[in-house]
Amino acid sequence: MTTNYLFLVIAGSAVVTWIPRIVPFILSKKVDFPKWLMDFLSYIPICILTALLFQSILEVRTGKLPAIDLLSLVACLPTFLVAIRTKDLMRTVIVGMATMALLRLFF
Repeated sequence: MTTNYLFLVIAGSAVVTWIPRIVPFILSKKVDFPKWLMDFLSYIPICILTALLFQSILEVRTGKLPAIDLLSLVACLPTFLVAIRTKDLMRTVIVGMATMALLRLFF
């Protein structure tokens, strides 16, 4: 009985996770959105990436102002340059990971 219950919980969790992530992509293929909406939606990836970037650079401390994580900030510089120059996501990610790994190795 416990094995069936566990399987049902895992399967139910997978379905509940799958529905909001996949169904919008399926539905958006069949609907023609207005241009203004498509223009608005085109800014969402850069907004999310910027929020994630600032979240990793800033260290939140309880009761104090946020501090800057210098290693993360230094790692952003070559990563940003590679992103601007190549406009290749794979190279940008590799440079960012390698830079952070080297900085953590030496500092």
